[in-house]
Amino acid sequence: MSTASTMTIDELIEEFDDLGDWADQCEVLIDMGRELPPMDESLKTERTKVHGCQSNVWMVAALSDDARPVLELIADSDAMIVKGLLSVILLAYSGRTPQEILDVDIEGIFRRLGLDRHLSTARRNGLAGMVKRVRQIAAEAAAA
Repeated sequence: MSTASTMTIDELIEEFDDLGDWADQCEVLIDMGRELPPMDESLKTERTKVHGCQSNVWMVAALSDDARPVLELIADSDAMIVKGLLSVILLAYSGRTPQEILDVDIEGIFRRLGLDRHLSTARRNGLAGMVKRVRQIAAEAAAA
């Protein structure tokens, strides 16, 4: 298995397909959560908190000043499985232009990973809140 920091979303989908079993896939998510770089405590504010999640989740983004500006996302949670879900979101979105983020078929990715079937309603709602936050950040950056 690649580490979360070097894996692509396509490699993660392939790994989930190979594993097949939700318990094993969940272990991969937890391992990915363990590898998520820690967020500086000073960034964990009410303004960066993602609402709609049962767990505490924080997310910040910065637009690079490259010729082709991309969003770099930093996120953290106090729950390990949620940290794993954040890793999936970062794999799908981080390092993309705002328009590329808006064009990502994130629901298709979640379906391929089986997250639509295996997550509880509360976790799916939290995941939707995290996606909404990223898409809001991307839309604001695209409009600027």
